[in-house]
Amino acid sequence: MSASGDWHLRSESLPGVRLDKPGPLLREGDVACLHGVVSRMTAEIPFADVLKEVVEFATAVVKCDSCFIYLLEGDELVLQASRNSHPEAVGRLKLKVGQGITGWVAKHCQPVVVSQNACGDPRFQLFNELPEDRFESFLSVPLLSRGRVVGVINLQNRAPHRYSNHEITLLSTIGFLVGAEVEMARLEKENLELANRLEVRKLVERAKGILQQDLKIGEEEAYLMLQRQSQQRRLSMKEIAQAVVLNYAVTRGS
Repeated sequence: MSASGDWHLRSESLPGVRLDKPGPLLREGDVACLHGVVSRMTAEIPFADVLKEVVEFATAVVKCDSCFIYLLEGDELVLQASRNSHPEAVGRLKLKVGQGITGWVAKHCQPVVVSQNACGDPRFQLFNELPEDRFESFLSVPLLSRGRVVGVINLQNRAPHRYSNHEITLLSTIGFLVGAEVEMARLEKENLELANRLEVRKLVERAKGILQQDLKIGEEEAYLMLQRQSQQRRLSMKEIAQAVVLNYAVTRGS
């Protein structure tokens, strides 16, 4: 317990609550609900919709007034899903790892439980985007994938609320499930970006070759020509290269 009367939970603080694997304190109804969440996660639906369903599930099984899911992007946590408060902040609200209670959870890979006076906690941070969100109680757990933090999920109450061991265990279990899905989505995004970069590189190389051949210029000059066209027309290098290749194909095909 801190000097302010609040406390943060370490993995050894509660019997049955562990961060290296889901705890055993799940009830039969919870298992059924978790099975539903996993089923939706494995279905072919947009990842943003998965996060919305996780928010709905978390707020249905744990009494709270607000729920936020932050995902780790580089050294920042970005709000990616929320319920009941400020949907316009989704995708815009960011904080550094270590910043606020949420950042503390990400940095230390430990849950934080504050039953009252959350805004009095020395780790608490008030955001200008959320001016009226002065919550009394706060439950925050990390989203984990193979022991690595990939995000944080927060539940908040406007009135004091003592979160039970069962609620903490349940939210931590959700953290493990969602953490694995977040990591998978991140890897898929990286693979897609890599494939796109390779496609752009091939297109640019092809366009440079066409310009070199048709205009009898060097490789560097051909590249600079593509770059200038991209800047002047406010189009991407990919779009300019596609135009050059398409024009060449049409001209040679006529």
